[in-house]
Amino acid sequence: MTRFVIVPQWQGSPSSRAMQLIDGAHAIAGDLPRAACTWVDVPLEAGEAVDTGIHRYSALQRTRLATDEALAGHAEPVLLIGGDCGIAVAGISHARSRHPDLAVVWLDAHGDLHSPESSGSGAFGGMALRAVLDGAAEPLGIGGGGVAATRVVLAGARDCDDAELEYRDAAGVRWLDAGALAHPEALADAVREIGAAAVYVHVDLDVLDPAEITGVTGPVPFGVSAADLVAALARVRDAAPLVGASIAGFAPSSPASAIDDLGTILRIVGALA
Repeated sequence: MTRFVIVPQWQGSPSSRAMQLIDGAHAIAGDLPRAACTWVDVPLEAGEAVDTGIHRYSALQRTRLATDEALAGHAEPVLLIGGDCGIAVAGISHARSRHPDLAVVWLDAHGDLHSPESSGSGAFGGMALRAVLDGAAEPLGIGGGGVAATRVVLAGARDCDDAELEYRDAAGVRWLDAGALAHPEALADAVREIGAAAVYVHVDLDVLDPAEITGVTGPVPFGVSAADLVAALARVRDAAPLVGASIAGFAPSSPASAIDDLGTILRIVGALA
């Protein structure tokens, strides 16, 4: 059975609706087997930057340490449920400790490739993939870097700042636009080109087209359909064993409205679990 680690972290999001990520995590968890879920206690307070350039740093650090502890006892694949994209850094670090040749598939409408210096918002969610690659958020003091950029596929990103694009190209991050994901084998082919023996998949739900999901903090037009995403994930699992995954970015406008999107989200959970 897949283990689910629920991390309702909101402090890494730049959105004014960030705290609705808590409702999103609870809504998804409500449809998962309770016995298979482990909850991470996220601080209620926002936290302080502590001169790091990362907003709410102190709360993020506490959550990261608690997430590491929750993951430590699991040898089987774990699916993290967020919360903001920052939760994936712990998940990838955990998977890479067991699979050094890990490939990472990062599905997101945004690049998440900022450093504390280039970020306009100071939000850790916008630095999360960069932290996976070179430890750009190393002020967190708990690692995260070390995955070679050439072992990462950034897919579906269509709202990136110039600094992110410059880093992507200089580092050699593989990139697939949202249109490419309409071809089910495109993502799997990119994983095969890496030659990975194991893969971790992160899904920020804003990778989906806004017509497919309403409960995200930053919808971006011309995204992926849910059907195409699920088909692509199935092909990725044929290309390499899935050893970990995360889903982030569900922020329903109210707890009651969460039901409108849960059918779509649970299809993605099913594709990863």
